[in-house]
Order: sequence, then structure tokens, then C-alpha cells
Amino acid sequence: MSSERSNRAETLFQTLLDEQKCKKLPPVQQWQPQRSGSIDIRIARDGTWYHEGSAIQRTAMVQLFSTILRRDGDAYYLVTPVEKLAISVDDAPFLAIAVNRDGEGAQQRLLFTTNVQEHVLADAEHPLDVRERDGEPAPYIHVRDDLWALLSRNVFYELVDMAEPHHDDAGRLGVRSCGEWFELGHS
Repeated sequence: MSSERSNRAETLFQTLLDEQKCKKLPPVQQWQPQRSGSIDIRIARDGTWYHEGSAIQRTAMVQLFSTILRRDGDAYYLVTPVEKLAISVDDAPFLAIAVNRDGEGAQQRLLFTTNVQEHVLADAEHPLDVRERDGEPAPYIHVRDDLWALLSRNVFYELVDMAEPHHDDAGRLGVRSCGEWFELGHS
């Protein structure tokens, strides 16, 4: 990679990190509203939000709803100071649609962008976790609190292209980010 191209990638990476640090999320974990119920909102496995069976077309509305999302046990809620409404989530509430890579080797950092424009740096607090579903890998990254993002197929393939064998076991493949090693699978 040329020096100029590397500098542009590093600048983009830092811009995305800075943008995420500036975002203030509502303290939904602290809110304990008296009124509760449910609303016909469903988040599909592909990250599409539906209201009463129709896809929500306004990106800004989906982004706003995503900031008041909370998981309690196995249930998901939209929470405000006055109301807590149960919604349906097919898999994970977010979808990781892009990954940016900065550095190499032990210094490498991986920054994921979700479908609601949150940026998540894979590290000890935000691990990658590859589970198995129907005999296929189902990769996720921890976003915040107990909320995860499913990695899109393209993002997972990018990680597989970056994969390296674990230093203790050549059969395990994974990626590094922020000094952590995350297993993707076995060779």
C-alpha cells in the first residue's frame, strides 16, 4: 500500500473513531419507566426495521430508535423515561456492514460500522464471537451493553481473508485487534 493511501486510510479510521466518541447515547440502562407494553416493531436478520409489517424507510428514525434500544434477558425493548415497549428481534439488533483495518500484526485495529452508523472497535470490551447456526458460522461483534451486531457475509469474508493461524494451535484461525486475538474458526 502506498504511503499516501495508508495515510488516507489511517485518517478515515481516526475520523470514524472520533465520530463515535462524540455520540452521546441516552442512559436507557438507568431508566425504569412505570408504563410498559409492546409495539409491532421487528428487526429482521438483515438489519431491516419493520413497523406493522412495513419496512421503516426513514434512516434517521431507525437510527433514533437504535439509541433507545435495550435488552433485558432475552427480550428487546425501546425505552424512554416514561415507557418501555417490547419489540421483536429475529437475530441481533444490528448488522455490521463494513470493517476498516488500521495497522498490522499485534498493532492491528479493526473498526466495524453498523447499519445504524455506529462504529465499534474490536477489543476486549467489544469482542468478536463466532457461533454456529444450522452448521454455518454466525459471526457477531459486541456493540454495547448486551447488544450485538451480526456481521454481514461480506464483512465476515473480509475477516477470513485477514485470518492467521493462532500461535499455539495452527488449526485455529482468527484475527487480531487492539492486542486481542479473536477466533474465526478452524482450518
